[in-house]
Amino acid sequence: MHSAAANTPEPFFPGTRVGVLLPLPLAGPYDYFVGSQMVRVGDVVAVPLGRREAVGVVWGAGAGGVDPARLRPIIRRLDCPPMPDATRALIDWVAGYTLAAPGAVLRMALSVPAALEPGRGRLACRVAAAAADFKATAGRARVLDAIAGLPPLAPADLAREAGVGPAVVKGLIAAGVLELVEMPPPPPFARPDPGRTGLDLSAGQRAAAESLAQAEGFSVTLLDGVTGSGKTEVYFEAVAAALAKGRQVLVLLPEIALSAQWLERFVRRFGVAPAVWHSELGDACRRLTWRAVAEGAASVVVGARSALFLPYPDLGLIVVDEEHDHAFKQEEGVTYHARDMAVVRGRLGAMPVILASATPSLESFANVQAGRYRRLLLPDRHGGALMPDIAMVDLRRYPPPRGRWLSAPLAAALAETLEAGEQAMLFLNRRGYAPLTLCRACGFRLQCPNCTAWLVEHRRQGRLVCHHCGHAAALPPRCPACEAEASFAACGPGVERIAEEAAALFPTARMAVMASDTVAGPAAAAEMVRQVAAHEIDLLVGTQIVAKGHHFPLLTLVGVIDADLGLEGGDLRAAERTHQLLSQVAGRAGRAERPGRVLLQTWDPEHPVLLALASGDRDAFIACEAESRRAAGMPPFGRLAALIVSGPDAGEVDDCCRRLARAAPREGGIEVLGPAPAPLAVLRGRHRRRFLVKAPRTVNLQASLRAWLAGVPAGKARVQIDVDPYSFM
Repeated sequence: MHSAAANTPEPFFPGTRVGVLLPLPLAGPYDYFVGSQMVRVGDVVAVPLGRREAVGVVWGAGAGGVDPARLRPIIRRLDCPPMPDATRALIDWVAGYTLAAPGAVLRMALSVPAALEPGRGRLACRVAAAAADFKATAGRARVLDAIAGLPPLAPADLAREAGVGPAVVKGLIAAGVLELVEMPPPPPFARPDPGRTGLDLSAGQRAAAESLAQAEGFSVTLLDGVTGSGKTEVYFEAVAAALAKGRQVLVLLPEIALSAQWLERFVRRFGVAPAVWHSELGDACRRLTWRAVAEGAASVVVGARSALFLPYPDLGLIVVDEEHDHAFKQEEGVTYHARDMAVVRGRLGAMPVILASATPSLESFANVQAGRYRRLLLPDRHGGALMPDIAMVDLRRYPPPRGRWLSAPLAAALAETLEAGEQAMLFLNRRGYAPLTLCRACGFRLQCPNCTAWLVEHRRQGRLVCHHCGHAAALPPRCPACEAEASFAACGPGVERIAEEAAALFPTARMAVMASDTVAGPAAAAEMVRQVAAHEIDLLVGTQIVAKGHHFPLLTLVGVIDADLGLEGGDLRAAERTHQLLSQVAGRAGRAERPGRVLLQTWDPEHPVLLALASGDRDAFIACEAESRRAAGMPPFGRLAALIVSGPDAGEVDDCCRRLARAAPREGGIEVLGPAPAPLAVLRGRHRRRFLVKAPRTVNLQASLRAWLAGVPAGKARVQIDVDPYSFM
């Protein structure tokens, strides 16, 4: 280990007052006194809390202020590696930045309670030191012959080795000839081999890889490479360098369920699979992985944003792949951006951080320009492949037939591509069959009973679904408003409707729909990616999950059904996000020797985002977007925070908002906008109002927010703070 025992904290001896942070939404540690067992900062301990026992982490010396006679003792120290200093520092930093309770952040780090105690090893047989007399049989003799000179074996393995039934081994154990001993479990993850030879890199890739591998101490590098430029293989060299030093590595991906091709590349490069961390792991796997990370037995972890809070004792490198992706922003509970917190974790642990993307965020560009990050550029695709040609289809000139969504130019391009034996992709960032269902007789729209959102038809499931709260219902036989029978019509397209239209046009094409509700988990996603790569699918219809990092050599055409989708609305990042998404989608085409092309269907071909895509002038678009944000004082050149006030009673929510509005801060250039009903004014049965707080970067926004909220009782309403909001719903 690089740092395991070097900074062992001073012990707290029995009778000492200590602060223990509990994984609960509490403002800080609770004081306890040390019982008969000495503890240190970072130790995981069991403590009394009311009438129950709770688990927490020793956070430091006690704060005082509580009569020592009222303090209760720590019950015991758990047999668990102590929480590393850098992890505890990250918890404190995230809590301070997001204004979340430290205990709520700790809960993300202690997310697997079952892992806090060591698991039981497997039981194995060996010859007892003092074997008792026993009745010899041929089977028993074979067992004793088999085990002679061998390490202890599990009873079933010993029976198999000796060619006898399990009962023979059990009889020897009962007779005292064999004894069961607990063996330590085998290492849960094989160590990757950093010395294996990777793919041949071009001169540009090699220079970037060597620069990344040589980084020492804290630094942040933006690896900016076009789609297909081999960014993964380049940063693998930095991973190899960290492993060669005996350090742990964390790679964050935005869609861990769609990481099948990434994992294949990792195995080819390092010989073994990494540890994987995401919310869909089973309980046993989560326990094994958490414990392996804490004990330093997991050398490389690839995971979703929550993997950042695992207790790495010797983390030496963090990679954030697709750093621009908004999936790195946690919107529920503790609201944080994993990319930004990864940079903080790198600084706290004095390690390099790599941010990789073909379409970097404006925040990362601003940090490069300010000299805080360095930038390595990969301007060319690997192996001589060319960037795809991008053209717009003006729907004002080529409108699809009524009730259809594929224009004549796109349909003709699909026919040509499929006839040539190549693959095509149709992209629409809208799940389901249709986004709106209304009555033809009276215009009544089917709405979620829990949210101010329309129900989306999912025809394959035969259900209407709310994409915000998950409410699902069957299509009613008659309209609730006018009682007209069979009067409901689907309005607008979702990916299922596009697939239906494409199937009618190309009935012999092998087709699949890839969306978050049609791909159930990592295994299903990996299988679909395999089918596309093996050319078992001719036409893939999908949402944004098809845009992320896949390499399909025969895919030469991408058609975007509604390139204007996402360009409107109150989201300050709408233009940037649309440019990133469509660039990533376009990047799936022509990644091998066959050239690719992209057709963007649009009603507004003069829009700056679409012009930038068609011209390939990304940097000019970014510069223009940055200038408009700078002029408006918006991130990354200004600071934003959102306050979302919610509750089941609209009157109580509005009362809380009035109290907050009267006390709102105005000093130092702070502007408070609102309160206003949120675009989703009701969500999961709770009424919602929003404030938007805007401030210069020189203002300590957290201090202002903390002082503001401390003076206003929320009553029965709940106030959620989102520093650096990415969603404005």
